[in-house]
Amino acid sequence: MIKAILTDIEGTITRISFVKEVLFPYAAKQLPTFVRANANKPDVAEQISAVKALIEKPNADIEEVISTLLTWIDEDKKITPLKQLQGLIWQTGYEHGDFKGHLYPDAFDFLQAQHNNDITLYVYSSGSVKAQQLLFKYSDYGDIRSLFTDFFDTKVGAKQEQIAYNTIVKLLPVKAAEILFLSDVAGELDAAQAAGLKTLHLIRDEQASTKAHPYINDFSQFKLEQLV
Repeated sequence: MIKAILTDIEGTITRISFVKEVLFPYAAKQLPTFVRANANKPDVAEQISAVKALIEKPNADIEEVISTLLTWIDEDKKITPLKQLQGLIWQTGYEHGDFKGHLYPDAFDFLQAQHNNDITLYVYSSGSVKAQQLLFKYSDYGDIRSLFTDFFDTKVGAKQEQIAYNTIVKLLPVKAAEILFLSDVAGELDAAQAAGLKTLHLIRDEQASTKAHPYINDFSQFKLEQLV
């Protein structure tokens, strides 16, 4: 029996293009000015220090930190300090109405239905928890954060590593086999499956399916029996 659903965001319940064509370019454009202007604020200073530690240059100046962050954006790196800073920058964009958090209509209907059926919903994304909550607060459907019980990001581990899912399971009040993980990335599904979770592959943009996981093209095709 499925008692909880853990869902990815990008490519699963939102268009990949929303992140790649809206959020990433916005953060890249704003990042240099934002980091320079807020470098002494605790939440930003913490991430700057984390960048210096990762590149093993404790004395790196602010321009080298900014250059590193922009390179990580170009390379689509899932690195925690970058994700934390992007979340802070996106907050300004959401609050100013520069964009809204996109959700597929079928995904919103599915999440709402599962919530109404007392299935507990959780989010696990490479985007920071702050970025996740902003997307759902300023979504196309208004503030829908109340649909979700908790949010996880790469602070629990990388999404294609089993240990991250083991960690999440320990934090939830259900067994691994009672959790369904939704993602568009086979490597993430493999890691979740290795941790004992049920899996479902979302294939929305002509991606290749995998025999290792059941799949659907949109949530109108969702059937519990296909997960057995």
